[in-house]
Amino acid sequence: MPGTIGWDIGGAHLKAARVEDGQVVKVVQIACPLWLGLDQLHEAFAEAKAALGSVPHHFATMTGELSDVFPNRRAGVAAIAAAAVRELGPVRFYAGPQGFVAADQVVAHVEAVASANWHASAVFAARQVPDGLFVDVGSTTTDIIPLQAGKVAARGYSDATRMAQGELVYAGIVRSFLMAGLHHVPFGGRWVPIMNEAFATASDVYRILGDLPEDADLMPTADVQPKTAEASRARLARQIGHDASDVSAAALDRLAAYFAEAQLREIFDGTCLALSVTALDNDAPIVGAGAGRFVVRRLAARLGRPYIDCADLLPTAPELRRKAADCLPACAVALLA
Repeated sequence: MPGTIGWDIGGAHLKAARVEDGQVVKVVQIACPLWLGLDQLHEAFAEAKAALGSVPHHFATMTGELSDVFPNRRAGVAAIAAAAVRELGPVRFYAGPQGFVAADQVVAHVEAVASANWHASAVFAARQVPDGLFVDVGSTTTDIIPLQAGKVAARGYSDATRMAQGELVYAGIVRSFLMAGLHHVPFGGRWVPIMNEAFATASDVYRILGDLPEDADLMPTADVQPKTAEASRARLARQIGHDASDVSAAALDRLAAYFAEAQLREIFDGTCLALSVTALDNDAPIVGAGAGRFVVRRLAARLGRPYIDCADLLPTAPELRRKAADCLPACAVALLA
């Protein structure tokens, strides 16, 4: 049956969703460390195409242009568009309020095309929940977007302006380094410094706490050792200068909980900033998306607001809802198209 595939081409993952007759029927997420070269993207495309099959229409959004394999965003947008066309044939790219543009027009629309996946997701959410706050917690970042009267009410658009407005927070449940943001943590009755080394990531924290979805972490660990709670505790201990054998598992679990709380507070602060300049009612819901939706659910509870999960808004079979909500931008561009 003819269909459409939506693509979200990121710097760490390639996500794709196949839509037929307005229903999401297949979703894939593939590790794609683009900083290692464009060959990573071509390999990810090959894997995704094998899983999703062929369709006559392809629509894409991207964030991978920020990867340092490219000298600048313009070059990144052009290279990613060319790679997509090489792999898929004709592709139209999401350009935010400007709609979809052909591949040969992306350079003329760089500012609208670059890192626009959040906008596609927010437009989809606004059509389902006209008034609320859309929060997407992914592997690396968090998007915080007001929705008002069925429209996206963001104050920023580019990464730079969205960060300045608090609408883009570099806090995710997988790739965030624990050395970023915090300088000291409570441990053994003292405030101890965090080593300025990439010994552990947020995935270790949420793995220890039992929150990490089993298919959310597709990247190697910081020390390229196993993805187990025990190995994660060893990495967490190293972050404060200890071997895991030096301290109890319970103490490391409490430390993990502190890191999780610190990340939630960072997202909470961004949310409060966004809410401070909107006319949203105090009972307007929080709409959660991304693999870190469990964090968004906690955020809504802390704010005393209703929570709506994007998994319940997507037109798809029950067994695909979780994965589709994890990969919302890919679903969104296919459905919007």
